[in-house]
Amino acid sequence: MRATTIHAPYDMRVEDVPEPVVQLPTDAVVRMLRACICGSDLWAYRGEAARQPGQRIGHEFLGVVEETGSEVGTVRRGDLVVAPFMWSDGVCDYCREGLTTSCEHGGFWGSVGYDGGQGEAVRVPFADGTLVQLPKDAASDDHLLSALLTLSDVLGTGHHAALGAGVRPGATVAVVGDGAVGLCAVLAAKRLGAERIIALGRHEVRTGIARRFGATDVVAERGDAAVEAVRELTRGQGAHAVVEAVGTEQSMRTAIGVARDGGAVGFVGVPHGSSTGVDLSVLFDRNVALRGGVAPVRAYIPDLLPDVLDGTIDPSPVFDLTVGIEGVPDGYKAMDERTALKVLVTN
Repeated sequence: MRATTIHAPYDMRVEDVPEPVVQLPTDAVVRMLRACICGSDLWAYRGEAARQPGQRIGHEFLGVVEETGSEVGTVRRGDLVVAPFMWSDGVCDYCREGLTTSCEHGGFWGSVGYDGGQGEAVRVPFADGTLVQLPKDAASDDHLLSALLTLSDVLGTGHHAALGAGVRPGATVAVVGDGAVGLCAVLAAKRLGAERIIALGRHEVRTGIARRFGATDVVAERGDAAVEAVRELTRGQGAHAVVEAVGTEQSMRTAIGVARDGGAVGFVGVPHGSSTGVDLSVLFDRNVALRGGVAPVRAYIPDLLPDVLDGTIDPSPVFDLTVGIEGVPDGYKAMDERTALKVLVTN
């Protein structure tokens, strides 16, 4: 089959690799219908996250079950399924508590020795704990497939950030970051009943999507100027709930700076940079909480799926460029150069 591999910074290739097969009785093989490129994939693309030459890549996909192991009971051949960005067994203590990203037997797609999502098929460990069945008729609805694909990562991650930030009905929310996760956090905040949502971003196409998703205000400034602008919008107080969806020192400083005393920051941006941007004395003095981390999206899919299926929320606009598998390297280039927000991959 064809699959995307990474060999060095900026060296993405689509190559012939062995077809996946069931290796363990808890495995399934899924033929990919839709995948995508994540902003976090760019850290590896740029050489800021280590990868072995020839390693697979990609962690967001949905598709059709092609084969199952003898112990798989929740899905079967022909089922349309979505996979969260980590596999998990579904039965360990962490999984039962909803923290599937800490699963004792879990792992990331594209890890050494495992398939990545940006290929024609994927061997799925612990299929019963990992895969979520979707309505079969969705396979013929391109728009719905795009919306459902966001359940594998960005929609659940935006939801995780909103929960960490304590978004509630009537709250004022600020979202730092106008990438796909930040935009999905806007959508999640609206879904959770936020009254005012301030999107921080300077790319007009992206802030346009933010407004479509429910943002009431847009702040284009950065750093101290952004903090001042948000405080001007909030009578000097700041936002009850703040999402940090970038992962840099500056974005974290901004997030803490725009938080209201007694508020909270929900952080889901993968941390990068020489420092965290966190000053504990500021959090202490102002009673600002900091919650977040790797989003356990598998635990959120059952809650979010009905709203996607009935159109209550439509996260599909985060995809603004579509490529086939052979076009994945061009998709990375487009996202790196910020000519694309998020690239959809079709098979």
